[in-house]
Amino acid sequence: MNQLGKTEGAEMKAENFLPEDYRPAEDEPFMNERQMEYFRRKLLAWKAEILDDSRDTIEGLQESTRNIPDVADRASEETDRALELRTRDRQRKLVAKIDSALRRIDEGEYGYCEVTGEPISLKRLDARPIATMSLEAQERHERREKVHRDD
Repeated sequence: MNQLGKTEGAEMKAENFLPEDYRPAEDEPFMNERQMEYFRRKLLAWKAEILDDSRDTIEGLQESTRNIPDVADRASEETDRALELRTRDRQRKLVAKIDSALRRIDEGEYGYCEVTGEPISLKRLDARPIATMSLEAQERHERREKVHRDD
């Protein structure tokens, strides 16, 4: 290997050289290749975690299909199942948002507010990598939503 970490004769992308402790910084170009790869990896890891949890839930639900004679115990088990299924439904919707964010990365649109077109802050994206609006646009949206809900 040469000093840039590239194998002789084979060009490798910068994304292959992201250190484990890399964090996007404000002083580098917005949504450069390293930042895009950072968020891609973050989103893929989040999605994998959700899918693993879903598999565990399915296995748990299949194992717990037993006949419980006590009415109170049966009701408690049904309540637990309903809660678990609602949680899984929310996570299914979250996976769709993660897939949407991954598509935006592929299309070069990731990190920009869908309302204003301005960059979304790196802190916001790091905390909520599926964000599609800047904090200001999100707050305006929520205020408008609240006003309409109160009508």
